[in-house]
Amino acid sequence: MQQIQLELLFQLVGLGASSGLLFHQDQLYLISDSSNYLYHYSLTEKELTKIKLQDQSAENIPKKIKHDLEAICKVDQTLYAFGSGSTAKRKTAFTYHLESQETKLLDLTLLFEKISSQTGIDIENMNIEGVIPLEKEWLFFQRGNGIAAQNGIIRLTGNLENPSKIDYIPIPLPPLNHISTTFTDAVLVNETIYFLAAAEDSNSTFADGEVMGSLVGVMRLADFKILFTHPISATQKFEGITLFDESNTALRFLLCEDQDSENQLADLYLLTIKKTTR
Repeated sequence: MQQIQLELLFQLVGLGASSGLLFHQDQLYLISDSSNYLYHYSLTEKELTKIKLQDQSAENIPKKIKHDLEAICKVDQTLYAFGSGSTAKRKTAFTYHLESQETKLLDLTLLFEKISSQTGIDIENMNIEGVIPLEKEWLFFQRGNGIAAQNGIIRLTGNLENPSKIDYIPIPLPPLNHISTTFTDAVLVNETIYFLAAAEDSNSTFADGEVMGSLVGVMRLADFKILFTHPISATQKFEGITLFDESNTALRFLLCEDQDSENQLADLYLLTIKKTTR
């Protein structure tokens, strides 16, 4: 068996442009960057359902007005779905409570303005693709595919909407096919961050470019030191990663792919990383 193995697991019909996913108790929750629905898939019942995040929820929303949901995470019994922050409409987040099924819209305009003023990342270069909540901090993974190429981690200390401190840690990543790779998602397993990055031939956070491949990487939480990276595709852009299960010998993750199309099909992949590679 290879140290790192990627295989197509199944396909979901009724979901397009999947940009993030979260696995919890045999339930899979997904978001799309062109929709403001939360998608729910039961692995036991093999059924995909849609949860309205607001009354006007829709699919295939035009790029200029979409929320551009790119990151999903869980705090206690609440799911958070974050917009990328690259336009006024995208400076928002939705929450969904797993027990009460209550949804809320969070206006994060002031947060993103504070991030921009304290990190130097302007609106044209803002592009949040992954979020990891910690006990007293939030880690925002900034994709540096804009003109300024600011790829790194934004660390918020304290309250999400009004943090007491904001730090920016630049994280350079290796190129694929002579194009720089930039963050597309991240997940925390114990004290280790597993992240995805993609190479896209574009210097815009708004317009898509030719995909030149994706890689998976491993980073220490304590100091954000990258332990290793490994290419997983030369043609695909993987945008979501979540832990599926763990054994004594391997970690298995579910990955979703953004095909940058309006097709209502989502391919879900299984990524296996043997622990000897860490």
